[in-house]
Amino acid sequence: MANKSDFQFSIREYRPSDQHVVMSLFHDGIFEHIYPAFFKAISNPDHVGIALSISMAGYVLGGSSYFQALLFGSIWAGFVYYCCHDIYDRYMMWRLSADMADIQASYLENPDNGFWVTEVDVNGQAKVVGMVAVMGKREEDDGERFDDLNGAVSGTEFAQDAVNRSYAQMSHIIVAFSWRRKNLGSQLTRRALDFCKERGFSRLIMDVSSPQTAAISMCQKLGFVQTGSLCNTHANRWFYKLARITVKRMERSI
Repeated sequence: MANKSDFQFSIREYRPSDQHVVMSLFHDGIFEHIYPAFFKAISNPDHVGIALSISMAGYVLGGSSYFQALLFGSIWAGFVYYCCHDIYDRYMMWRLSADMADIQASYLENPDNGFWVTEVDVNGQAKVVGMVAVMGKREEDDGERFDDLNGAVSGTEFAQDAVNRSYAQMSHIIVAFSWRRKNLGSQLTRRALDFCKERGFSRLIMDVSSPQTAAISMCQKLGFVQTGSLCNTHANRWFYKLARITVKRMERSI
């Protein structure tokens, strides 16, 4: 087994042969946020109060039945989990029918867009363990936007985008779980920043869902600041309220 404390890596442009591993990274990167979102939501004081009230109702309606109390509480917890799952599942399906349906056409055939993967050497074999995408936004494509960061969901445009339309959106920044905490995410972000500088973009923005605490921390260390919260998501807005998920817009000037 390779010693991951001493490894070589490179960041290169996406190739069609990477499709299978990239789609696997994308799927896992989105769905891994469901459980953190659920545990954070279910431990919210408001949800704890609701769960206790529902359990008490089950206890009374069941004739002092502890089983009924547990059943009612479990149903509530299951519904909260369903809300969290639905949010990320809908987001993933939307992206799979949009830019991820054809990575070559969406990113590599436009000079203002880019898609890169991180490749590491494992026992002499090259292995893709990370990825990041950038989509440029200029005046002519003001009405079009894609947004994401390893599971973030779309939202409203900020007024400042109408003033300076030369910006880029970073998305799909994902590193395989076993290769995290090795600075690969930061290196992918720096690659995106370098690309934006080369293409003359003034800002790089990305949308991050609240369960992505590691991604938010990385952004802040690299000079990104939160400029707002997003709404008008792809899932039912009441599901977002129950799941207690917010989407933060992070931005860095270039």
